[in-house]
Amino acid sequence: MTRPGVRFSAVLWGLAGLVLLAVLWEGYKAVGPVTGVQFFGQSILPKTDDRSMPHLVDMVTRALQPVNSAVGSPPVWVSVIGAALNSLGVAAVGWVAGSVVGFLLALLMQRLRVAERAVLPWLILSQTVPLIALAPVIVAWGGKIQIGAFSWDRWMSVAVIASYLAFFPVAVGALRGLQSPDAIHLELMRTYNAGWFKTLLRLRLPASVPYLIPALRLGAASAIVGTVVAEVSTGYKGGIGRMIIEFAQSGTSDPAKAYAPIAGAVILGLVSAGLVALVGLALKRFNRQEAAS
Repeated sequence: MTRPGVRFSAVLWGLAGLVLLAVLWEGYKAVGPVTGVQFFGQSILPKTDDRSMPHLVDMVTRALQPVNSAVGSPPVWVSVIGAALNSLGVAAVGWVAGSVVGFLLALLMQRLRVAERAVLPWLILSQTVPLIALAPVIVAWGGKIQIGAFSWDRWMSVAVIASYLAFFPVAVGALRGLQSPDAIHLELMRTYNAGWFKTLLRLRLPASVPYLIPALRLGAASAIVGTVVAEVSTGYKGGIGRMIIEFAQSGTSDPAKAYAPIAGAVILGLVSAGLVALVGLALKRFNRQEAAS
């Protein structure tokens, strides 16, 4: 199948997945018990009343209405887009910082085998620290930073947490990519008397692209997740994470409204992955077919 055919097929499968999700939602709401499904006293499927599971039509209709009854209140979807863009900007800062740190660590581990043995286990261990425990520490440390007119803002703490999640997949993916060239190609570079830096530029970096692009995509998605969670943990306002909490608090009286920022967070993750895919298109001449398959 040609490349355009593959992309068109991926779009169709994505749309089919959305349709299937909508059918499952409405189907379960139609036939599921109002009290939900319980197993040995534990709830395993949600309730199907309108407060717990609004109809999809009600969600869309509510998204087109004003946020509240105040004069000049914008529609829900406009507020969701504004909050999503805010979170996207913070997540982008965290993604860039995390990607740079992850790539530099990958370079270090590729250059020094002892560094790989020493650093890689700690990288894996770092991902076991819960964000809810990490967020207060970063906020407390950041609040003590004061350099001249510069002062640490709360959004910077959110960006640091996002970078904390983003750097790990980039470090692992970049390391695998930098180590991917065949031995015969490395021997060829040695016969040309090419040093480590020239081998890095001419061989290792181009060879790492097929591994680096998926790692960057995963890092972008992780940065979005980290941003949403960190906004809740740090108390940062204006982003999609805080909006999810605020709208959820009105879930009893306005349940359809609470799902709008959740949908916005999902779309935000898809947008971030799409932006990284554009980077992949710019580097597609290095994306070897055998590595992608």
